[in-house]
Amino acid sequence: MSYQHVVRAVSMFHDELVAIRRDIHAHPELGFQEVRTSAMVARMLQALGYQVHTGIGRTGVVGVLEGKANDSGRSIGLRADMDALPIHETGTQPYRSTRPGVMHACGHDGHTAILLGAARYLAETRNFNGRVVLIFQPAEEGLGGAQAMLDDGLFERFHCDAVYALHNWPGLPPGVIGVNPGPMMAAADQFSIQIHGKGGHGAHPYQTNDPVVIAAQLVTALQTIVSRNVPAPDAAVLTIAAVTAGRIDAMNVIPHDARMVGTVRTFSPVVQEQIATRMQEVVDGIASAFRARIELEYTRMFPATINTPSHAEMVVDVATELFGADRVVPDLQPSMGSEDFSFMLQQRPGAYFRLGQGGAESGCVLHNAAFDFNDAVIPEGCAMFVRLVERSMPLAGGAKP
Repeated sequence: MSYQHVVRAVSMFHDELVAIRRDIHAHPELGFQEVRTSAMVARMLQALGYQVHTGIGRTGVVGVLEGKANDSGRSIGLRADMDALPIHETGTQPYRSTRPGVMHACGHDGHTAILLGAARYLAETRNFNGRVVLIFQPAEEGLGGAQAMLDDGLFERFHCDAVYALHNWPGLPPGVIGVNPGPMMAAADQFSIQIHGKGGHGAHPYQTNDPVVIAAQLVTALQTIVSRNVPAPDAAVLTIAAVTAGRIDAMNVIPHDARMVGTVRTFSPVVQEQIATRMQEVVDGIASAFRARIELEYTRMFPATINTPSHAEMVVDVATELFGADRVVPDLQPSMGSEDFSFMLQQRPGAYFRLGQGGAESGCVLHNAAFDFNDAVIPEGCAMFVRLVERSMPLAGGAKP
């Protein structure tokens, strides 16, 4: 049976969803500041007949809707992120950001519009037996908005048997769905290393304990942790992103201190712990060798985004019935990026999948100042959410067109 009718039905109000998406794009808001966006979402959900709950995770919104029947005891959650990034937009489109230094460079404007489109279709048809919980999340970009919603009792107040989320992906052709039955995105940790040496004159280094030299030793040594401790099949990344010491105009001065910061990305908690432990051992060893005091601050930020295999299979099945097997990638390569939807997947089974939007080949990549969401794929995203609900909670005899 073809379910292209879902895509066609959503396409009937595609222009309205594009207008919503572009309005959000023109008025971006950073994490936990999504006051305008949240108010728009709440207003639209109320007009569609949803039970609307605001202020969850500070600026998060939850909409709840029952199907034609609600005796299955089932409830499915669908999540979209709403926040923008602190990037100055360089695009010239008429709906470009009106707020200097803030833009939707990751497509969360598109994700919000897609979930609102799915909300409209589900409200108009209610072809499911159970309850759908729409989760409009704030502050995905590094601020832990998912955890904030969970801390406010998201799943205790709004029970979900499973939860799904999508993210646009410029590396896939428009409308292609990509998913993996296990890891989708890596855990993201961050670290800061403070080196306390002894400064002095550059002409008399023997009178100092040069923190620049110690930092150079640390950079080299830390880079061996992954290559010489982590088995090759267990992917991991350790990146030192910045090193600071002294002043660039003080060419004959050895500074007292140096600092470096960076990130660690892993998929396995065992590997994550191994890297953190080895980092401390390397830091302690070099501190002893150079008779310096070195402090490592290691912070676990977001866990890895790991799909439940059966729910990833559901995504594959739904995408195949909607678009055909040639537009589905069931074993998408995991990304070393991170996603705080991982916190939700730690509490509920579910799946996170990619919605191809194209553009990577021309430089339109995520977190780029010229990024713009591809409005053409909005109906496909809506249809995926709709059919995940209908397939997970079918009416007796199946959902009818």
